[in-house]
Parts: sequence; C-alpha cells; structure tokens
Amino acid sequence: MFIIGICLVLLVSYLFDITSKFTKVPSVIFLLATGWLLNQVGGLFNIIIPNLNVILPILGTIGLILIVLEGSLELELNRSTQSVVKKSALIALFPLVIIAIGFSLFLNLEWEIPFKQSLINIIPFCIISSSIAIPSAINLSKEKRQFITYESSLSDIIGVIFFNFATFGTAITLTGAFHFVGQFMLMLLISLVASLVLAFLLAKIDHHIKYGPIIILNILIYQISKIYHLPALIFILFFGLILGNIDELKGVKFLKKFSFTKLNKEVKHFKDVVVEATFIVRTLFFIVFGFVLKTEDIINEDSVVWSLSIVISIYVFRAIFLKLGKMDMQPLFYIAPRGLITVLLFLSITPKDRFPYLNESVVIQVILLTTFVMMIGLIFEKKAKPDFLGFPSFRKDKNSEK
Repeated sequence: MFIIGICLVLLVSYLFDITSKFTKVPSVIFLLATGWLLNQVGGLFNIIIPNLNVILPILGTIGLILIVLEGSLELELNRSTQSVVKKSALIALFPLVIIAIGFSLFLNLEWEIPFKQSLINIIPFCIISSSIAIPSAINLSKEKRQFITYESSLSDIIGVIFFNFATFGTAITLTGAFHFVGQFMLMLLISLVASLVLAFLLAKIDHHIKYGPIIILNILIYQISKIYHLPALIFILFFGLILGNIDELKGVKFLKKFSFTKLNKEVKHFKDVVVEATFIVRTLFFIVFGFVLKTEDIINEDSVVWSLSIVISIYVFRAIFLKLGKMDMQPLFYIAPRGLITVLLFLSITPKDRFPYLNESVVIQVILLTTFVMMIGLIFEKKAKPDFLGFPSFRKDKNSEK
C-alpha cells in the first residue's frame, strides 16, 4: 500500500505541475496542501505513520544539490547574457545581504542576541527558492524566465555560502574571514579539477548506465566537502556551469582533441535526467514538509508580526533593486518565494543557536505568504504569446528593449 501511495502522490504532483501552466497556481501550494491533507486523513483513520521529520533533511540536501545543478546547467555564460547575469547577481546579492545584516543588527541591539547567532537565524529567510520560482516562471517571456532562473539560482548559491560563512568558527572575525576565503579558493580549485574529470567521464563512459553514477559522485563530493567544512555548493555550481557552457571551452588548448559533439549530446541527456530526478525529490520534499506541518504553526498569531516584518522587508528591497536595475516590475516583483533551502538551512541550525521567536511557525508563514504573493502576481500576468509550435514566444518584451 505504501508503494501504491507514493506512486499516486507522484502522479498527482505531475498533474499539478502540468495544470499550474494554466491555473497559474504554483504546484508547491498543491503539494503542501496534499501533504497536510494526508496527515489529517491519517489521523482521522488512526493510521500509524513513522516520524517523517527524520527524512526531511535528507530529501532537502539531495534536493538542494539537484536544484542548484539543474539551475547552473541552464545558466549561459557568454556575451549575450552578460547584462542579465550582472543584474540578476546584484539583485540576488544586495537584498539578501541588506536584510540579513539589518535584521541581525536589530536582534543584536534590541534583544542582545550575538550578531553571529542573529545572522545564522535570519539568512534562511533571505534566500529565494529556485525550486519554486523557476517552475512558476514557465509562462513568462524568455527574458523574464532567464532572469528568474539566474536570480533564484544565484540566490541559492550566495545564500548557502553566506550561511556557511556565518556558521564557520566560533565568531566572525577578520582572521576567520581570511580562513574562509582560503577554504573558498581551495574549493574553487577542487571544483574546477573535479568538474573537468566528471565531464571527461561523461563523454568517455560507454556503459548504458552513466548519468546515475555521475549524479551520485556529485552528491558524494558535496558531502565529503561538507565534512571538511568547505563551501561544497561551489563544486555543484562549477560542474553545472562547465557542462552547460561546454562549447565555450573549445578554445582551450589541451581540450582541442576532445569530442565536443559527443559531449554536447551526453550533456543534453544528462540535463533531462537531472530535471526528472529534481522533480521527484522536490515533490517528495514538499509532500513530506506539508505532512509534518502543524495547523497551529500555520495560524500562530504570535509569529505573524515576525513573518510580516520579514515578508515586507523582502518586497520593499526587491522593489528598490528592480527599479535600480531598470527591470520590469510585473511580474518580477512578486516572484521571490521562500521554500526548500529556507527549510533546509533552518533545520541545520543547532538548538543552542536558535532564536526562539524565529521558529517553525515563522518559516511556514513566510513560505506560504511569499508563495501566495507570487501566485497573485502570476495570475494577473499575461501569458507570453505562443509560437507556431505552441511554446511561449521568445520575442523580446517591449519593456526589456527599453
């Protein structure tokens, strides 16, 4: 029965994913609601279900790796994308840093919480969820989809690195910062070498099973790097960027004898596998997260002030930097959801570092509020005109040409 239930849930979630193109309701809302309803039904019929809180961090970690890998595979690094990459990087970076530091200073001055501890608690709320934002942008024009993909993927990566820095050592000092930068540079070197080796293996392995082992190696390298407190997500980013922009390496001397034609074909198939795997893990994560949701956490009045303060800050700074970047406000202003990485980083905070007022209720409310705001913005967005094959048009928006 359990296997039948999992299969039905995954098929229903696939239906949600398809219908979200037409309803403009993010599939994550349906997934969370499905998980919550399953919990209520289970309680109604006294069905004994094991503690699913244990597997949530595992699904979250694998989901994080696959989501960043999927996002980085889509990032094109060439002259035509320089402008959007710069804008998305700045809009991903500055609001995240300003909100994190601003709230941390407030907690430090008002509640006398150490600045480092404050940063650890607030950073998870500052990161845009690419697992929600990217699928939700499917009906937008090519330029807007591209921006959302870059911004949310970079927000994930920058946010996790920032969180790793905040949790590094016992205090935030200049010596600690230099040590972290040293580890960062070491991870860059490891990432570059490991990524090229894995790309070489992808092109050379003739066995019919090759994509699964490559993904497993990614997860293995990530986890080993985490054990040694290295910024492990850098490797996932590098690997995805190298594969996604493999044609840009044709001019490198020692790669001239490399078969780029065959590798391009393998990369295309690898992308498809990563997308499929990400869908399954993301679905299971949000179903399980919805299942472990407590109704009292959703409607907790004591957490509303904190949740609204965070959400208002998110959209105020988002509006400011979208204006400064001369980006189209509709619907980009609304697409800043929090999700998987917020939950994952929150769960990784040790009990001694927890700030009691930024609790599970605040996490749930911020995720739901930002997702509903995104849903409202998308409902009023006109769908991009389809081309002759029925896909959204790749023609430029008038606003993007200005």
